Amino acid sequence: MRHLVPAIAVAAAIASPAHSSDEGFEVWLNPSISTDLDADTAVELETAQRLRSADDGRVDTYFFRLWLKQDLTDAFTLAGAVERRINNGGRDETRTMQQLSGRHGVLRTRLRFEQRFADGADRRGLRLRPRVGVSFPLDEAGRWSAGANAELFWTLRGTRSGGDDGITGLRTQIGLGYEVSDRVELSLTYLRQQDFEPGGPDKVGHAPLIGLEYSF
Repeated sequence: MRHLVPAIAVAAAIASPAHSSDEGFEVWLNPSISTDLDADTAVELETAQRLRSADDGRVDTYFFRLWLKQDLTDAFTLAGAVERRINNGGRDETRTMQQLSGRHGVLRTRLRFEQRFADGADRRGLRLRPRVGVSFPLDEAGRWSAGANAELFWTLRGTRSGGDDGITGLRTQIGLGYEVSDRVELSLTYLRQQDFEPGGPDKVGHAPLIGLEYSF
């Protein structure tokens, strides 16, 4: 994954303020619940509610995603998921995905491969999402943490013939996490989502992302 850093740096340069864009404000919620099946295996139900302004053409999105996660080593975790995504006023999707996450000191890496089945689409979409970032504790007890990351959206094949492909988006995040207890963690993140639009202004969403993780 050593090539992820320069690739994302190039994408960040593309997303500079000088690049024309259509800006919008959003609110994202991300509650999840998980449990361990054994010492190395876990299952998680992740949900999201993404609330957007209809005035600028963006639709609200909701998804329900079931993960199965397997620790390969202390540094790497392999995961697979199936997801149902509801785009209120848009085209709904079912997705499957595979993901490899890495922890290397404060450095965090993630590579996700998605298969997208949009309702009424003429073919299956394929997308690769590399992400790199950092995460580190803010106190000795490790209850407070801070992190930041950047993620590319690389469309290998669109869900319809003639659709966009290549690098189609960039998501960046920076935020704080707090462990309320051994079972509950809260997070507050600023998220910027930029969708690259050939021949027109990019669509950029700014959102507070509120996360709630419960494990049992």
